[in-house]
Amino acid sequence: MLVQAIMTSPPITVTASCSVADAAKLMLDNRISGLPVVDANGALVGIVSEGDFLRRSELNTERKRSWLLEWLTSPGKIADEYVRAHGRRVEEVMTAPVSAIAPTASISDAVRLMERQDIKRLPVVANGRLVGIVARSDLLRALSQALPAAAVSANDAQIQAAIDAELARQSWSRNGFIHCRVTNGVAELNGTIFDERERLAAKVAVENVPGVTSIKDQLVWVDPYYGVAIPPPESEARQA
Repeated sequence: MLVQAIMTSPPITVTASCSVADAAKLMLDNRISGLPVVDANGALVGIVSEGDFLRRSELNTERKRSWLLEWLTSPGKIADEYVRAHGRRVEEVMTAPVSAIAPTASISDAVRLMERQDIKRLPVVANGRLVGIVARSDLLRALSQALPAAAVSANDAQIQAAIDAELARQSWSRNGFIHCRVTNGVAELNGTIFDERERLAAKVAVENVPGVTSIKDQLVWVDPYYGVAIPPPESEARQA
């Protein structure tokens, strides 16, 4: 799936000369946490988000340091913080430059970039102009539409084949120590795991197979260092 399929377009924007008060009101009115900043030609010049309004003199939240840290901090950094705490225009508090992505890029590329830079939204730029924005909420909306709406009926043989194929694809279960037997839609996990995290991964792999009604966990955990075997927890069947 491409970015252009899930992005919000046209995006709500502000100009660099917009006041901080107007930008904050625009975000509140539209229930969004960030705004791309564009010039008169529609080119992206920055982004302003709720994070840029955290350290403000009006809220008495501007950064304060001990005399020692103040002495160790460069005057330029302190001056920059002063501007962000007291600036009245978007251009004085916005983040610039900002990363952007093309509308023809894949969603996985967008997620990778958002994770690497620890950001919540990515402006989408084509031919030098801002054409959209993709935020975490857009990814959540795409996920909601992609998730199956209802269970699909399947016979035990089909369910068994799908589970075996999924377990064979995963590095944590490819060693063949995890097995599953399906009877009347109930998937029973048997075998050995060497890391407790593999137990939940196996359950998730099984519950995502259409037709599974519940899961019985019979996996035995073996400590890889001491060889101690711990039987599966006594619990009711997990509903899929």
